[in-house]
Amino acid sequence: MNKEILKLYFIMGSMNAKSPLDVLEAALQGGITCFQLREKGDHSLQGNEKYLFAKKCKELCQRYNVPFIINDDVELAIALNADGIHIGQEDEKAEVVRELIGPTKILGVSVHNPDEAFIAFKNGADYVGMGPVYPTSSKSDAKAPAGTSMIKRVAQLYPSLPIVGIGGITESNFTPVIKAGGLGVAVISAIASSEQPAEIAKGFLEKINSSLRRARG
Repeated sequence: MNKEILKLYFIMGSMNAKSPLDVLEAALQGGITCFQLREKGDHSLQGNEKYLFAKKCKELCQRYNVPFIINDDVELAIALNADGIHIGQEDEKAEVVRELIGPTKILGVSVHNPDEAFIAFKNGADYVGMGPVYPTSSKSDAKAPAGTSMIKRVAQLYPSLPIVGIGGITESNFTPVIKAGGLGVAVISAIASSEQPAEIAKGFLEKINSSLRRARG
């Protein structure tokens, strides 16, 4: 996996924006480096509607050469030949998912502490998502904010494991994630709720690149 794809990692479901496909295309035009379809929760699409929506999202991502990741739904990821899948601690185990999707697909795992990070790393995760860094309203099942202390700890323990910070992250508060050792940030509402998603994505990526350059010396 090219670690550069983790810089500006956009997550969205159909319920996160009024015109989600328009928002996704604008975000792609703005320069997001990865997209995860997270179709979960109240008013989320199901069955064939979910499949067709996911297919359109994948087609948009392909047009802009951006990896298309599906949250949790291994069956859908395989059916659509998605670039990868992201799972949480309550989903299927990482080693089982790796077996199902094969060695070349991207596997991301949400973790909250060094023990979970180690297990994910050992069982084939290409990257981990850590958070919530700040309070967030985008996920109803989010845990209490943890700041960046765990990101720093995991980055020190497993320097070859790519980390993405998630949870309440905006253009104005993401820098501590990079300073702590994160390779990028994952955002939902910062882009999905914006009136100008392309401009937000473009500006955000420029700031992330600048922070990464400073962090790398």
